[in-house]
Amino acid sequence: MMINIPNIVERLREIMADESSDQLRDELNGYHVADLADIFQELKPEERLQCFKLLDLEKAADLVEYLPPQMQVEILGDIDEEIASRIINKLPHDAAADVLGDMEEDESETYLDKLPHKFSEEVRELLTYNEDTAGGIMNPIVLTVNSDMSVQDVLNHIRVKAEEDNMELYYVYVVDKQNHLLGVVSLRKLLTSPINQKVADIMISDIVRLHVDDYSDYIVDEFMKYQYNALPVVDLYNRLKGMITWDDVHDLFEEETTEEIYQSSGISTVVVDEDEILTGNVFKAVRARTPWLFITLIGEFLAVNVAHHFNGALTALPIIAIFLPLLTGLGGNIGTQSITLMVRGLSTGQVTLSSALHHILREAFIGLCIGVFFGAMVVLVTWGWQHNVELGIIVGLAMAINMTLATIIGSFTPFALKAAKIDPAIASGPVIATTIDVVGLAIYFTLVSIFLLKVS
Repeated sequence: MMINIPNIVERLREIMADESSDQLRDELNGYHVADLADIFQELKPEERLQCFKLLDLEKAADLVEYLPPQMQVEILGDIDEEIASRIINKLPHDAAADVLGDMEEDESETYLDKLPHKFSEEVRELLTYNEDTAGGIMNPIVLTVNSDMSVQDVLNHIRVKAEEDNMELYYVYVVDKQNHLLGVVSLRKLLTSPINQKVADIMISDIVRLHVDDYSDYIVDEFMKYQYNALPVVDLYNRLKGMITWDDVHDLFEEETTEEIYQSSGISTVVVDEDEILTGNVFKAVRARTPWLFITLIGEFLAVNVAHHFNGALTALPIIAIFLPLLTGLGGNIGTQSITLMVRGLSTGQVTLSSALHHILREAFIGLCIGVFFGAMVVLVTWGWQHNVELGIIVGLAMAINMTLATIIGSFTPFALKAAKIDPAIASGPVIATTIDVVGLAIYFTLVSIFLLKVS
């Protein structure tokens, strides 16, 4: 059931104004943590802090997992260190590592020193990995058994370990004495197998696994391909280090999609964290958006230079200038469509480098068809409007050529970047649109000079 966040926020503020802590506590603990996260994002910082302090420890820990990183650090930094440490201790290892990784180094060290030694050491190990790799994403707490155990032994082992370590149960991993990964058994297989059967007889040894240094895009691709609920993570020596679950990958997929959208719009997520671009420091947002715009500015100066080169044509026939927005706008739009399709296709696996030529030619043909259709419309409109069929034909021809070239440029660029081991998403709309503007203007003015002004 959908809840009305503005109404709830208003109600909470009324309770806070009445200074009724018990009522506020009961109200807050009555909501699901996912709803609480939405509510907290609508509250003022001082209101968030007041509400957070009234949550029981378990609910506070669950809520922290749902909050944006910036808000996690803010809230934990504003409450008592001992309480914050106890909350972090209740988080899954990977979530605790994410929270501590977003803090200043001295602050995270303070919390690590306060955490239980075993938990602290496991989190420290996670922090040594790049946060965008399997090692930085995985949960190191996994259920392991050895191959000579019986099904009954494993079921008894699960009852004890799952309760002790509060671990996530998806699969049981089979390892040897050196913790090398040998196989995997699903809970379904365990529950449907004879209790005296050995694990070695029912385990799957042909395992899909991730390496600690695999990056997030590869991890997402593997989960999308195999559709498992969890995948084991191993080191160079095939020793089991942890597992990544489907909900982890859901977050990764959301982050990757957001990053692609930002990059395709010319917003850099390299120098500024994506969470800060929308709601963080204004100057950091400026820093994220300026680099590609600066490159676009240089490109547009090239377009201006092209127009200046054909200044004689503009002076002799001023009416040609009114069609410039038409040509550059449609060319830029269809080029951006091609970029979007190719970048998305490459990220989902629908499009590959081996099929690049096919897709580029296909996009070129689509661009030509659309260009001819729109060009014919321009010819008819210009003929009826300006009573100048020659001008209409030149504008229509320029549009057809420009839209065809725009689709070629837009579809070729992501493949070229992919081949160069560069993220195709950086084929940003503004930069490609500028390139298409320059090419489109050059084509248009050349056709005008040759056929309307009889300039060779």
